[in-house]
Amino acid sequence: MFSSIANFTVRRLTAPLWTFLFILGFLAAGPAQAAERGRTPIDGVWTFHRADAADAGSPDYDDKSWSRVTLPHTFNGSDGDDGGDYYRGPAWYRTHVTMPAKAPDRRYFLEFDGAALATDLWVNGRSIGRHEGGYARFRFDITDALQAGSNSIAVRVDNSRLPDIAPLGGDFTVFGGLYRRVWLVSADALHFDMKDNGGPGVYVSTPKATADAAQIRARLRLSNDTKANMRVRYRISLQDAAGREVARAEDRASLPSARTSEVTAELALSNPRLWNGIVDPYLYKVVATLSDAKGRVRDRVELPLGIRSIEVTADKGLLLNGKPYRMYGVNYFHAQRPGKGTAVSDEEISEDMRIIADMGATGVRFVHYQHPQHAYDEADRLGLLVWTEIPLNGAIDAGEAFERNVAGQMRELIAQNAHHPSVVVWGLGNEVYEVSDDVLRVLRTAQATARAADPSRPTSYAHCCQNDDNPKALVADLSAFNRYFGWYPDQKGSLGEWARKFRERFPERAFAVGEYGAGAGIRAQESNPAPPVTTSAWHPEQYQTAYHEENWRGIRDLPYLWGSFIWVGFDLASDGRSEGDHNGMNDKGLVTYDRAVRKDAYYWYQANWSDRPMLHLTERRHTYRTQDRVTVRAFSNQPSVRLTVNGRTHPEVPVIDHVATWTDVALTPGSNRMELSSGDLRDEAVWTYDPNAPLPDRPAGIAGE
Repeated sequence: MFSSIANFTVRRLTAPLWTFLFILGFLAAGPAQAAERGRTPIDGVWTFHRADAADAGSPDYDDKSWSRVTLPHTFNGSDGDDGGDYYRGPAWYRTHVTMPAKAPDRRYFLEFDGAALATDLWVNGRSIGRHEGGYARFRFDITDALQAGSNSIAVRVDNSRLPDIAPLGGDFTVFGGLYRRVWLVSADALHFDMKDNGGPGVYVSTPKATADAAQIRARLRLSNDTKANMRVRYRISLQDAAGREVARAEDRASLPSARTSEVTAELALSNPRLWNGIVDPYLYKVVATLSDAKGRVRDRVELPLGIRSIEVTADKGLLLNGKPYRMYGVNYFHAQRPGKGTAVSDEEISEDMRIIADMGATGVRFVHYQHPQHAYDEADRLGLLVWTEIPLNGAIDAGEAFERNVAGQMRELIAQNAHHPSVVVWGLGNEVYEVSDDVLRVLRTAQATARAADPSRPTSYAHCCQNDDNPKALVADLSAFNRYFGWYPDQKGSLGEWARKFRERFPERAFAVGEYGAGAGIRAQESNPAPPVTTSAWHPEQYQTAYHEENWRGIRDLPYLWGSFIWVGFDLASDGRSEGDHNGMNDKGLVTYDRAVRKDAYYWYQANWSDRPMLHLTERRHTYRTQDRVTVRAFSNQPSVRLTVNGRTHPEVPVIDHVATWTDVALTPGSNRMELSSGDLRDEAVWTYDPNAPLPDRPAGIAGE
């Protein structure tokens, strides 16, 4: 099968050693073709070796014994979530690209959407460069290394704990490999900058955004990689969702040869339709074009644009378009799946974002590193506000190289995501435990880098495990705290009580709850459980539910919180853990790792947050009962709910604070069909009553035993 994308035609074959790319039109491309960037995925068959290999960058290297994989691919798909340890070290990928000729007026790039953690590239045996950082997009200019005919591409990746590269800590698996897509990109020699921290070269902001008028400011980086000075015209066109142009700005510029120049443009729009979160996530489109003196379009970039304003105050929390807007939701790790790790598809990312949106969340914290572009696109489309951060997590290195790496990853994060209206907060990092001047220096470098790159958005840092007034908590513009009252035994008190006391002590400080949560195994079912031992295998789902009921009630009416984020949206791989239903897993998710089960706590939040009518029977997985009298509860956002047990109807009860409750409900020996109804809504489960049923097999060390 052949598919044509811009100037590339791709043919995928099953030959084990080769990915064949036939690149057409570079020499004879007409004016219309010259405007197109060619962007073709190189995701066919690669050879792969999970170890280091001397001279594997050479085109003559014999890789016949290597395995065959397709991209995206992680080499920790099987050992990254099974408990114990997982491979952290170097690995190699090799493929070949065939092209008939290299056009003199084009530049060629290899673009990596993400590779963990350090990436070295060879083309035809020539060392092209190295990228340090596992989660941002990056590009290599390979123009000078390409040749007509076959081209050898060799990539060495290394997910070791490397002292100069963040992250150095963190309670999560660092999945290694080419776990996001790789692209071959062709651009005209006159183009928007392709070497600016992986960004689009076109950066758009809305310094003024009201219902009456909007000011749109564009910053364009224009690269002239020709051998002559060039006179160019650049144009910014703003289009509405129907594709109609509603504003335009254009001008001319003189570009010196072999240099990148920066220009700005401003547009004005009357009566804009504002991007208003989940209420109305309306998106415009920015189309930037770069033309030569003859009027030929040489490059084109399209970006989404949501016109909106963001402000955070200590008294009112977050303001979206000048009005208080509660930002509540989940912490979301990069989409993961069993057996695939982070090498997931856009469709799987979309599934995750839909699950988050379906619960009624208004915001999401992308942890603990930059996420794939598709996740930000989905947040834009769904209206979810995003706090996104760099992987400065757990620990630092005191050297200057590490500090430079942190600053570089911050620049990449902002360059690649500043155009997303969903992004409202840049994150400096998370839970760096050391207290030292070196830690403060690194955090301050991250803060200064973020403010210089984007002064329009505030920064935050997720602080944990030390005093609220620790200097680390005060570096960013906004404070955020990870607090697990009721889960970890060393944290005493309640979340609501803590938040109120913090407000009394620091009334001038805007703050959020960065994380709160409790573990839950869907196989661990126990009515009215005591607080579990967190490191044990017994994490009753009922305890997680009770935890979230109490904690949300404690903070939901605090208007000064700029955000609150449950830890975590989905169970996630943390290979060093040995607890809960599965080793190698952090089970604090509201949804299971395979996305098959939404736990009861998910529906508690849906009842509170969503306007969509819903009804959910709790403890549905507690299928075997040893008591003949039980309490039945339902989560709902409806006025009342009716219960029927084995065809016998119980009184309809009001829903109080999103919970309907029936006490002392009789069960009969054997199966009992529990049916709920409210209007057109239905939910049901079957519970088996057996007074002689064995108790759940709970490991030793459970609280109360």
